[in-house]
Parts: sequence; C-alpha cells; structure tokens
Amino acid sequence: MFARLLYQSFLRQRRRKLLAGVAVALGVGVATAMIAVATDIGDKINRELRTFGANIVIYSKVADLDVEVGGRNLTPANDGAYLNESDLPRIKGTFWTHNIIGFAPLLPVTVKTQAGDVQLVGTYFDKHLKLGTQEFTTGMKQTNPWWKVSGEWPKDDSRDVLVGESLAAKLGVKAGDNFTVETGHAPSLHVTGIVSADQATNNQIVAPLALAQEILGRPGAVRRVLLSALTKPEDDLARRNPDTMSPEMHDRWYCSPYANSIAFQMEEAIPGAKAEQIRQVAQNEGTVLSRISGLMLLLAAAALLAAALAVSAAMATTIFERRGEIGLMKAMGAGKAMVAAMFMAEAAVLAILGGAVGFGIGALLAQQLGRMVFSSTIQVHAVLLPIVLGIAMAVTFAGSAASIRRAMKLEPAIVLRGDA
Repeated sequence: MFARLLYQSFLRQRRRKLLAGVAVALGVGVATAMIAVATDIGDKINRELRTFGANIVIYSKVADLDVEVGGRNLTPANDGAYLNESDLPRIKGTFWTHNIIGFAPLLPVTVKTQAGDVQLVGTYFDKHLKLGTQEFTTGMKQTNPWWKVSGEWPKDDSRDVLVGESLAAKLGVKAGDNFTVETGHAPSLHVTGIVSADQATNNQIVAPLALAQEILGRPGAVRRVLLSALTKPEDDLARRNPDTMSPEMHDRWYCSPYANSIAFQMEEAIPGAKAEQIRQVAQNEGTVLSRISGLMLLLAAAALLAAALAVSAAMATTIFERRGEIGLMKAMGAGKAMVAAMFMAEAAVLAILGGAVGFGIGALLAQQLGRMVFSSTIQVHAVLLPIVLGIAMAVTFAGSAASIRRAMKLEPAIVLRGDA
C-alpha cells in the first residue's frame, strides 16, 4: 500500500515532481562540478603558478650572513660558502621527488666588459642528471619558464651565453654575436639569445654553470640553488616550529608538502645546506589557491541553496494540493509518523534520482570547465558519487522539512470539512 501511494504520487504529479527533480539535478550538478574542480585542480593550478618562478632557495650555512653592497656580494669567498654541485642530484632523492618541478644552481661571477663590471651567473639551462637509476633534466627551463628568450637557449656543455636585454643594449650585441670579457679563462663568449626577465637578470650574463666555475677557478662550486616545488598553502600546522612538536605531529608536518617541510628535507639531503621558502612567493600562491577553492565552494553552496528553495516551493504546493488526502489518511488511523514517512520517502526518491542525474551533469560540466578555463582534464572520481547523493538527500530533506512538518499538524476534521 505504501509503495502504491508513493507510485501514485509521482504518477499524478509528474510535472511538479519533474520540476523539483530538475532543480535538485541542476543544483547537485553545479555542486559536483565545483567540488570536482576544487579537489582536482589544486595541483594543476599549483603547477601553473610554478611557471612564475622558484619558491624555495638553498644555500650554504656559511653563507647565511651574506653581505651585499651595491648589488655585489662581499661574503668572504671560502670553500664553506659554496655548495658542492655533485650533491645536487640528491634533491630528487627525497620523499618529495614527484613534487619537485625542477632546480637550478646559481654561481655569480663578476667579469669586466666594455660596459664595465657585469655579473655573469652560471646555472643549468636544461641539464641532464642521474641519481642511481633515476634520470631527469632540470634547470632554468623548468624553474623559470616565464623567461622570454629571443634566439636559442645555450647548451649546458657549451661556452654559449644569454645576455639580459638591458645589458645587450649597452654592449650592442644580439643573438649570434661574440663579445669579449676580461678574463684569462673565457675571453670570448658567444651569444645564442637575449633574455627578458626580471630587472637583475636583464643586466646580467647567464652562462652554463661549468663556464662560471672555470672563470671563478672553483670547479664544482655552487652559490645558491633555486628550487621549484609543488606545495600546499600554509595552515596553523605549517607555521608551527617543528622542534616543539610531538613525534606524531612532527611526522604529520614532515609528510605534508608545505614549503618549509620540503625545505627541511633539502637540508637533510644536501650536506652543509640551509634551505628556506621564498616567503612572498609561497604566501601569494597559498592565497590564490585558497581564494579559488573558496570561490568554488561558495558557488556550490549557492547552487545547493537554490535547489533547496525550489524543492521547498514544490513540496509546499504538493502538501496544499494533497491536504484532503492527508486528512483522509489520518481519519483512517494513519499517525503523524506515517504521514511524515510517506513524504520523506518521496523526497528520498527525488533526491536519489536528481542526485544521480546531477552527478552526470556535474561530471560533464567539470570536464568542460577544465578544458575552457584551465586547459586541463578534470578527473571526477566515482568515490564522489555517494557523497553527492548524500548532499542531494540533505538538500531535499532540508527543503521539504517545513512542508512535512505542516502536513503532520493538519487536523482531519478541519481538512475534510474544507476549512483548511
């Protein structure tokens, strides 16, 4: 009998039930898409943000008190002020190997040119390295892909260089030219490209690391390392001092991809190294990610609220039209629980059907958003389906609650007499 009443309810009120189901499906569909985007796009957005430069810097503990005057580093040039190039592949041997986008060592050397003293910075451009059986490439192409190079990137095993656009204008050189620096190690340099980047780089010569080491006379020396890593935004745990944490809390911090926990592991991997996050970069990225996620969740909440209001309006109209039926049921002995159960069962069926359709709509919408906005594929995992159905249930019951409560309070005598 109960199932028959339920079936007749949907059969007689097809249009009203359809409108309510469409409202649930659309609300749940938008919510599904936003949740899928918010949960899946985080790493993709982080990778996109990583194109704007490194977020961690590694240097020697001895160089912790660098002194710079007029853009020149006056730290005493002792062996302890440098890192060892041979230790750098260990960066990819840490727990966060898959989070490391790339790293680029830096070795600045002052050389004399016709435009005066100029800083030549040795680095990797697209260096092929090996750690055990793991092979990878790293360098400025990975850490600073935003650099604009007019010409070609130098080879890491060559004596070719990039010249900053401001310096190139002073020297009067362009891609393909040669120019001389006053040093006995590399008197002539070949320019393969002109680089447009930040103000400092625009006034520098960027050369292969081996060439800078040769000019400096320090084989294997590295001054600093720029590291680009996928990280998660800082929270209260990330800001705590790891030395004050309990062992369980420390393990949780250590195994979370915070910029400072990755930096901590870089210090463990490289002898004599000090690593720290480039705080402004890391904090700005965290702010962007948090705001994007917050916007997605706000849109999901708004869609669900609209669906709940639509269900509430549909259910209120249903109760008004069926008050005679409710009064007759009560007159025949049905209690408040029976009346509530019937309408809650209708709401549950509506939620399941609308939620299932909404999940499909949300999956398609998420894919479309991924392609149009993020130029990426959004993965909508099957594990999200029961969560979405639960949300659909909650929204439908929330929208129906007031109307069901009103139905439970209807008095048979008043309803059947036509006074209500």
